[in-house]
Amino acid sequence: MNTESTTRPAAPTSAVDPVCGMSVQADKAAARLEFDGKLYLFCSTDCQHKFEIDPKKYIGTAAATLVPDATGAPISALAPTAPDHGMPMQAALRRGLQGQAKDPICGMMVDKASALRSERGGRSYYFCSVGCQRTFESPEQELKSMRTRVAIALTGVLALAIMRAGAFLALATGATIVSWAPVSALPWFTWGMWLFLLVTPVQFIGGWSFYKGAWNAIRSRRINMDFLIAMGTSVAYFYSVAVVFFPDVLPVEIDERAVYFEVSAVIIAFVLLGKYMEEIIKKHSSAAVRKLLDLKPATAQVVREGVEMEVPAESVMVGETVVMRPGQRIATDGVVLEGASAVDESMLTGESMPVEKQVGSKVIGGTLNRTGSFRFQATRVGTETALAQIIKMVEDAQASSAPIQRIADEVTRYFVPAVVGTAFLAFAGWWLAGNFPQGLLAFIAVLIIACPCALGIATPAALMVGVGRGAQAGILIRGAEVLEKAQKLDTVVFDKTGTLTRGEPALTDVLVRPEWTKEQALRLAASLESGSEHPLAEAIVRGAREAGVAPATVEGFDSVPGHGVQGRIDGEPVLLGNRRLMQREGVDIAQVQPEMERLEADGKTAMLLASGARLVAVIAVADTVRPEAQEAIAALQAEKVQVILLSGDNQRTAAAIGRLLGIDRVIADVLPSDKAKVIKDLQAQGRVVAMVGDGVNDAPALATADIGIAIGSGSDVAKETGGIILVRSDVRDVVAGIRLSRATMRTIKQNLFWSFIYNSIGVPIAALGFLNPMIAAAAMALSSLSVIINSALLKRVKLEQR
Repeated sequence: MNTESTTRPAAPTSAVDPVCGMSVQADKAAARLEFDGKLYLFCSTDCQHKFEIDPKKYIGTAAATLVPDATGAPISALAPTAPDHGMPMQAALRRGLQGQAKDPICGMMVDKASALRSERGGRSYYFCSVGCQRTFESPEQELKSMRTRVAIALTGVLALAIMRAGAFLALATGATIVSWAPVSALPWFTWGMWLFLLVTPVQFIGGWSFYKGAWNAIRSRRINMDFLIAMGTSVAYFYSVAVVFFPDVLPVEIDERAVYFEVSAVIIAFVLLGKYMEEIIKKHSSAAVRKLLDLKPATAQVVREGVEMEVPAESVMVGETVVMRPGQRIATDGVVLEGASAVDESMLTGESMPVEKQVGSKVIGGTLNRTGSFRFQATRVGTETALAQIIKMVEDAQASSAPIQRIADEVTRYFVPAVVGTAFLAFAGWWLAGNFPQGLLAFIAVLIIACPCALGIATPAALMVGVGRGAQAGILIRGAEVLEKAQKLDTVVFDKTGTLTRGEPALTDVLVRPEWTKEQALRLAASLESGSEHPLAEAIVRGAREAGVAPATVEGFDSVPGHGVQGRIDGEPVLLGNRRLMQREGVDIAQVQPEMERLEADGKTAMLLASGARLVAVIAVADTVRPEAQEAIAALQAEKVQVILLSGDNQRTAAAIGRLLGIDRVIADVLPSDKAKVIKDLQAQGRVVAMVGDGVNDAPALATADIGIAIGSGSDVAKETGGIILVRSDVRDVVAGIRLSRATMRTIKQNLFWSFIYNSIGVPIAALGFLNPMIAAAAMALSSLSVIINSALLKRVKLEQR
């Protein structure tokens, strides 16, 4: 492919995107690329990526029409991802694919040039294996495949257990064989054959993933747990096959009943079950990013050449005019050109109240337009938007987590070669000593007793019990990686809106003037607001309804942007709004100024109600504190844990909530990116931090924290990002969740310790010939049983404070 040219191509003022056929203006192109002496413009980075993969495919069907501008001067690249002018495209592609990237599923570092790649939302994701790529793109499909293998393995083990129990019962009753079975005519109708038929599907279908993992480990020269499981079960299985079908090849005579088919099947079933739990954890990890991507709408209404048209959201270009209507999500970041509306930004900023947008106001992609219609100019697109930056922060924080589950894999990098070497040394030593049969038995015993059944289930067994115990208490623990620093936790950071507060406004105060009653004031206010969908209006109407006050008919209703609402009730003009509205209408509010200031100092939104020229009442609405929040804060402080309040709200509102709950340190006016920075700053001070939140804006901080705790009633993204989820949305469960995390982590460490001790003692004994393979299998079973029993003790952990 020749992409070099001696003469720079003419700079176009407009062109046709060769991928989608859209007309693109040079100053608004999302990306541009020089190829074969021509300069191509693209409406989006997605189109650019498709072109880069197979340029000839698109040149043959939709070649760009290049029109030089008046001066003929070259135009610099608009997108940093585009290659430099004059650089061959192949070289540019190689430059873009150089370096390392983290697999978003397993966190492994991969080489971009050789790794598998997927495109999502204008970003490239790299994967170490097809399994990780499928887990990210189609988690349900990969989980279904794993579920099938687990079912086969568990079914085989269950059949073995039933057959073994039947044999024992038959022996106990004296029935050694069914009297009518023509045993003499069925030479293959033996105990070993039955075991072979039951275990073979488990070995090669259920255990197929271990063989693939072992092969990949050999290719990458990084021996892992899969290698040891595949090797140990294969030795047990093929040794048993030899005993059943080829007993003459063995140097010693072995009874057919002394086979290890069951050992192989049980190991595969247990470890595969643990792998299945890991796949569930992987699914949730990738779901956090996918749900963030889902916040961006699929399409947008833009104005091009004076015509309003619907286009893919990814193709919106900087400078284009986007049209918004009520109920739609905003496609990208921009500035309002005309119109007004209330936009719900709670999923990204944490602000519970919708934000009024007027000409000149900034809007954020992914937020929800509530009530009005407006037009805005796109200022940032693609990976530059606020939503894209949040996605990137979540991905980076998740990939950088230190997963304790991989402690066992790291140890086996040294343990496996040592075990294999010990087995061969034992075999060689006994052979040189003149005892070949004993050497073979020692070789098999070492591999069987070292087969990591206990090691493989040490973490998932504790997780299974710990997660189940937590579920009973309304606490979900996502995985072992979120528990590593639980024992050293010394700081808990709470988001305000939706976490310590209810997350929606409620009527809190109705301060009436002497000549009016509360019911009269509520009747007037609720009447004016009954037709509005604004959250503050809904709070007033709901408060009146709870007080048993029915609204009246309103005539001449009018909404005054930036001031309030007005209308006529029972023939009298009624006003409800802020100070500016009252001043405009000549209503004296001097006497209620102290009450207004006090309410606002408490973080409440205060409104003035007037009838005619007379002031009726001061009405306050606020996001109220959860009733259990104060008890939760006190419990944490009693355990010497520092509590910090973090909020996107203004300082006045956040400080009022902090005073009410007894929180000394309050950080307010915090943007989503700054929340994660606050967590990092605390960690830089040597603190081990837990973040408690509920919104999309909390996702980066939840992922950055050592322990992310999400409120169950919060956003799906927060719940997918958090390592611990409080299903009952009771913040008192934060203390219980921390206590359960510490107990589960302690059990995992105990399980790993005893598993390693078992292998450290058992391997030398087996190598010295003091351990028969059958006894080795029994010892291995006992080690697994000890892990399971120790894990089951987690059910006794006391969590409740109340």
